[in-house]
Amino acid sequence: MVRRPIDLSTSNRQRSFTLIATIATGLGLALILGFLAARLRLPTILGYLLAGVVIGPNTPGFVADLQLSQQLAEIGVILLMFSVGLHFSLDDLLEVRRIALPGALAQIATATALGAAVALWWGWSLGAAVVFGLALSVASTVVLLRALEDRGVLESVNGRIAVGWLVVEDLAMVFTLVLLPPLAGWLDGGERGPFMQAANENVLLVLAFTLAKVSAFVGIMLLVGRRTFPWLLAQVARIGSHELFTLCVIAVAVGIAYGSAELFGVSFALGAFFAGVVMHESDLSHRAAEELLPLRDAFAVLFFVSVGMLFDPEILIGQPLRILTVVAIIVVGKTLAAFLLVLALRYPLNTALTISTSLAQIGEFSFILAGLGVSLGLLPIEGQNLILAGALLSIALNPLVFRALGPAGPDSSKFKARQDCSAAGGSASRVADETRAGGGIV
Repeated sequence: MVRRPIDLSTSNRQRSFTLIATIATGLGLALILGFLAARLRLPTILGYLLAGVVIGPNTPGFVADLQLSQQLAEIGVILLMFSVGLHFSLDDLLEVRRIALPGALAQIATATALGAAVALWWGWSLGAAVVFGLALSVASTVVLLRALEDRGVLESVNGRIAVGWLVVEDLAMVFTLVLLPPLAGWLDGGERGPFMQAANENVLLVLAFTLAKVSAFVGIMLLVGRRTFPWLLAQVARIGSHELFTLCVIAVAVGIAYGSAELFGVSFALGAFFAGVVMHESDLSHRAAEELLPLRDAFAVLFFVSVGMLFDPEILIGQPLRILTVVAIIVVGKTLAAFLLVLALRYPLNTALTISTSLAQIGEFSFILAGLGVSLGLLPIEGQNLILAGALLSIALNPLVFRALGPAGPDSSKFKARQDCSAAGGSASRVADETRAGGGIV
């Protein structure tokens, strides 16, 4: 049997060099600019974003590989969502459903309406307006969790509500990404060939199929994953190998994220989050979170670098008023809508501030939706550039908004009382009543 020789061609070596160069320049420049931002009392995220702008394709000098950067950033999103899931039980998510479900859906509808109205005023088509509005309605997973972590409120009642809100947004975007291609012909006001015409006749079938796939994924994770993964982690821990334990945690996080996307059409982030939630059932979940922390933070930085690489500074000169309008919708419109919705659901002021300020940005789903809109011929390139500019500026402003309007930190005694209540079998209504009365306010 003749073995194939190992390919050591120049092209393969060049690809390897490109990967190393992208990681080295991305992390190195992020370190320098993040350090300078911290010394100037600015958010370190701003330094990471500027690092991406510097090495991106729209500025002179060294250009990192954008596709590689986005793939590395996706790993950061997976690890971050998995680690967040490790701190959340299914009971925690069910407890906040009464505010997260109606609040998130109403906020998406409000932000979409604002964005679509502005796009129609600019003279865009209905399809472009809908895609544009939807892209401005959903918050970035990484930025929201980073803001909650930095303020020490992630595991408070308010933090859990914000995460539940985020999960509902992610699920809504999963359905949006699946339904947009079949609806493209109708939204554009014309026909898009036989395939699109046939797809438009089966929108309800597509919706039902997507719902069935998501339900199947959640069901498998609850029935099988809840028993299998904690058992697997315990078996690996008994061996006493530090590296095998870490490898098991990473393999479960990345493997479930990939499997959920490939088999069930669920996003990487959502799949990783549910993997963490079922792993929370293990007594070793806190150790798993600690082992994952350094790797998670490094890849999370690459996420912000990849966002900066997408930004074209020329749009700041070409369309300044439109950019200001987009940023106003994201930072002011979304924040105000979420704030009023939380108050309308009879939750206290600090809960409204925590949720609304953490949602005052857009991110990864917005990029995906904008790219899909352009590929379907719905969204003009200008719309994609405005979304990217709005994302970068809103992400840069979010720590400042959170610092100015958000609460100072968790009330640990009240949070502990809430945990004790939950452990004793407190119902969702009891947690809601406690929150409204001031318990868990941060």
